[in-house]
Amino acid sequence: MRYATREFRLASALVEAADTLAEDFDATRYLQRVSDHCVDLLNARAAGVMLIDGGRPVSLAASSRYERLGLDLLEAQHGGGPCLESYGSGRPVPPVSVRVAHAAARWPDFTAQALRHDIVTTFAVPLRRRDQLLGALNVFVPTPPSRHMNAVPELEVAQALADAAALGLQNRRVYTRYRTLSGQLQEALSSRVRIEQAKGMLAERWGVRADQAFVALRQYARRRRLALDRAAGMVIEGVAADAELRREID
Repeated sequence: MRYATREFRLASALVEAADTLAEDFDATRYLQRVSDHCVDLLNARAAGVMLIDGGRPVSLAASSRYERLGLDLLEAQHGGGPCLESYGSGRPVPPVSVRVAHAAARWPDFTAQALRHDIVTTFAVPLRRRDQLLGALNVFVPTPPSRHMNAVPELEVAQALADAAALGLQNRRVYTRYRTLSGQLQEALSSRVRIEQAKGMLAERWGVRADQAFVALRQYARRRRLALDRAAGMVIEGVAADAELRREID
């Protein structure tokens, strides 16, 4: 029954991780929620996500429970740590004893800080979408590594959450890119409509061909260092001096 409850909570966390298309989406708050789920599902003290670009950390987010602790342990990995190792290899770093790692001089800065915070075990999994690595998810546990995993192994739970987060972040990036492109296309269309409208107004007002009116509008914009769309808007709004415009066609 306990495992079924845990699996249900995991399923809910994965569904939540897929929800990245909301208008008020905030990446830091989103990754904090992913870390919160790790703490809840894995009985950890804290968890955190390090987003990495070109081998260098670019963003950190830690679980709301012991957030400062999580951020400290992520920041301590500038010289090496589970996150950078998992990101570099593209594979999980299995649960490791912090004290053993410290004695072996593995990640000395990180392990020293982890021991100060009474962290006994740590492990990390890559944040990836297919072949694209975005960073790593790190879990900090106050108990020794267990030889006998639960029905749903800790490392697999963490990897499932990390994969869901990577998918959510990638979907958000694609969504944002297409939203931006859509806005640019809409603005280009609106600009074209304004230019055609201004050109038609001038051609009708002066009794000339539309191409002659367009030349006058273009010259007017160039001389005054205005965008053509802005000059067209001035014609439509009636704030462009007609005499100056007419001189361009003459």
